[in-house]
Amino acid sequence: MGAENRPSDEEQAQPIKQRKNGLYRGEVSEELAANMRTGWADTERVDLAPIEQASDTARRRAALSARFPGERLVVPAGNLKTRSNDTEYPFRASTEYAYLTGDLTQDGVLVLEPVADGHDAVLYLLPRSDRGNGEFWLDGQGELWVGRRAGLAEGELLYGLPCRDVRKVVEELTSAEGAVRVVRGHDAGVDSALGERLDAGRDEELRVFLADERLVKDTFEIGQLQAAVDSTVRGFEDVVRVLDQAEATSERYIEGTFFLRARLEGNDVGYGSICAAGPHATTLHWVRNDGAARAGDLLLLDAGVETHTLYTADVTRTLPVSGRFTALQRRIYDAVFAAQEAGIAAVRPGAKYREFHDEAQRVLAEHLVEWGLVEGPVERVLELGLQRRWTLHGTGHMLGLDVHDCAVARTESYVDGALEPGMCLTVEPGLYFQADDLTVPEEYRGIGIRIEDDILVTEDGNRNMSAALPRGADEVESWMARLRA
Repeated sequence: MGAENRPSDEEQAQPIKQRKNGLYRGEVSEELAANMRTGWADTERVDLAPIEQASDTARRRAALSARFPGERLVVPAGNLKTRSNDTEYPFRASTEYAYLTGDLTQDGVLVLEPVADGHDAVLYLLPRSDRGNGEFWLDGQGELWVGRRAGLAEGELLYGLPCRDVRKVVEELTSAEGAVRVVRGHDAGVDSALGERLDAGRDEELRVFLADERLVKDTFEIGQLQAAVDSTVRGFEDVVRVLDQAEATSERYIEGTFFLRARLEGNDVGYGSICAAGPHATTLHWVRNDGAARAGDLLLLDAGVETHTLYTADVTRTLPVSGRFTALQRRIYDAVFAAQEAGIAAVRPGAKYREFHDEAQRVLAEHLVEWGLVEGPVERVLELGLQRRWTLHGTGHMLGLDVHDCAVARTESYVDGALEPGMCLTVEPGLYFQADDLTVPEEYRGIGIRIEDDILVTEDGNRNMSAALPRGADEVESWMARLRA
């Protein structure tokens, strides 16, 4: 047994929590306890290489240290959340913690301790399950139940940081003195330990700074985003191939088909997949996915694969379930496509962030006026925002570790800022005619169309990371026919 797995007297004395109505009654016999303590091979790994982004996470921590000199900085990964009774939701590390460490395990806490020339970073992690006191086979989070985890020495090799037992972090934070900031809301024990020393405004400054830092992606992040997009493209192809089966079942079939690709090639989906057929496509965040996908209807599929490092794609295509658009569907689709083309063309370094949104909204407003759905001129429509009855949402957002990445960044550096190389954003105009909208002709009602791509700002313009998925109406029909052949 490695030194880090030797239980202290206190740990040995702590009883393992038993299930109330478990089938084994009473205490574990001395004979069984002794048997379970011995006869296990040494599985300590000593030849681990650092994670791919280790140099990037070190650079990010250095920037954080420079911004808040002399202050203790605490960034928790978060804890398991109960789904029901004694089952939990799958764990997902907090974005800030993942960004600064690359570790994705539950209960971890990054602490930057102030020193004369900056900070010493320490990573608090759960050590290997204790085989001395039976934790590894009796506790619900023991390794025989949920799988092996890296030990503290292994963590040091992986993340390039000194690692300590996270079960001591609350005690150490409670006794520490001096100014402190924490990313709140992820670990109640950490928040409570820091107690009255915390200041909501100061903590928010920490969170905002980390969001600002994530606006421009580094080379590793861009590679992860492209990998997420590539898997997402394959997921969309999977869906098209089974649309005939989805017609016989429901949107759930579509959701499950895409989810299979996400789990095969990534960690999960990056957000709840929107598999909205027919009039459901007019509901922006339709994630119930319990409706039918009928021939003659459109399917609005908004979905993204999340990589094992938690970077997500976010792509939308609106597809004719039968494989061919009707004349009206095509007319509306072409308007949205033209708006997206105008928006993408406006993505370039130095451009105002809002420019791509403004350009796309103008094109949509022009079509709404042309169709007689709103009274012009177009400038009046845009000034009063009248197009928003049918366009509804903003034309895009930043993308990264979160699907709506950097959401709490400073307004002056985000929506009021300028685009820079390395930023990644979505361009996703749409038109949505609600089924009960009496202001539009009946044939428009229940049609919802959105086209969304993931766009990287480059030194000389932009790159459509999801360009492998066709966008034009003719291209979409040909692509669907080829995949379904």
